[in-house]
Amino acid sequence: MKTSWRSASLVAAAAALALTTACGQDNAQSTGSQNVGAAPAANGVGSGNDYEIGTSNPTAGAQGAQEGAGAKSETAGRLAVAENAKLGEVVTDSAGMTLYRFDKDTAEPPKSTCDGDCATTWPPVPASGASAPAGIDKSLLGEVTRSDGTKQLTLDGWPMYRYAKDTKAGDTKGQGVGGTWYASAPTGKKATEGGGEAAADLPGLSTRNDPELGEVVVDKNGMTVYRFEKDVPWPMKSNCVGECLEKWPVVEPVDAADTKGIDNKNDGRRGYVVLNRPDGLKQQSIDCWPLYTFAGDKKPGDTNGQGVGGTWYAISPEGKPLGKPK
Repeated sequence: MKTSWRSASLVAAAAALALTTACGQDNAQSTGSQNVGAAPAANGVGSGNDYEIGTSNPTAGAQGAQEGAGAKSETAGRLAVAENAKLGEVVTDSAGMTLYRFDKDTAEPPKSTCDGDCATTWPPVPASGASAPAGIDKSLLGEVTRSDGTKQLTLDGWPMYRYAKDTKAGDTKGQGVGGTWYASAPTGKKATEGGGEAAADLPGLSTRNDPELGEVVVDKNGMTVYRFEKDVPWPMKSNCVGECLEKWPVVEPVDAADTKGIDNKNDGRRGYVVLNRPDGLKQQSIDCWPLYTFAGDKKPGDTNGQGVGGTWYAISPEGKPLGKPK
């Protein structure tokens, strides 16, 4: 009995030791979604970075929204379908202003998660007074009650917004902001570069075969995912802060079950770990490398961020930098 007890104790101790080394973190508590480690550092980088082992749902809010001019939430009136040179058919209000949808919202059931400062930059479109023109199935129009009790227009369940930085009819300056805002196609799907609607929904993270780079990780929109060579995987730390994040938005937490072809096993050392950044953002990592997309990529398949500054590279499903010179 003593030998069995000692063996069991050694196994438990080894497992505990493995957990404490996950991405260099000394205070790992479990492989669930609990926060572990020290409080965030005041300077925004360094030892204050905090981790979550496993995954958690991303916090909805105003991430990706930029400072705007505070456009008014005016009635949309009779909607229209406009032909955009880059995006194809997009939905506008009666004044020709582009309407957008937000990836952090949900359509089933309809729910808006853009409040506060976010709603200043992205004014919700009121449901009252809106009507469908030829080209939009009127059965797709609906409404959702926002947290403040107001009614917001929905299209196929997706809440509709304007963008405060669009100043004239036909502007689409909100397209792709933060990797979460997209002009709405007449069906309620996302309009994409090259015209047409976004492809069928992909998992939160998956892969595609790039003719030059091989198997590349992509996000739910099919956009290439990158790693930054100035980041530190052990202990995990992101050195892309401030203005850097405008060009390189973080990849938010993705549930392990919502992936395909990704190395997302938590083996107690270098697994599928979420970084709690000092700036309040939560960032997914692979093999302890924080993940990003590139604002310069405009459509699925783009790899415009590859090799930028000799520090940014598309990432493999195992966390390796693809195409990095040896």
